[in-house]
Amino acid sequence: MRIKWRLRMAAAQREVWTGAQLRRLLSEKAGLEMSSASVSVLLTREPAQVKLSTLLALCTALECTPNDLFEIDTTPVEQPARPVASATPKPATAAGRGRSMPPL
Repeated sequence: MRIKWRLRMAAAQREVWTGAQLRRLLSEKAGLEMSSASVSVLLTREPAQVKLSTLLALCTALECTPNDLFEIDTTPVEQPARPVASATPKPATAAGRGRSMPPL
């Protein structure tokens, strides 16, 4: 599963074009004060994690849902093929059987 951050698109659909506009909306509508740098990072990079309180503030400020901020690809990921076990049995060793070998 892959997740793509779509904040810039969600903001543009609501005619929010700059970090300053988003910062103002976050403050006025959601009561969240963020630095200009933090807002800029949210707009320009895909974050590794987002606080739930920040996500809720973004949804409140932009009047959207989390579905508008994320694109989730649920296409199954191909797993690499595992090596096939050999069809010929391996010779048993003394340690493999858990007892010692009788004398020859």
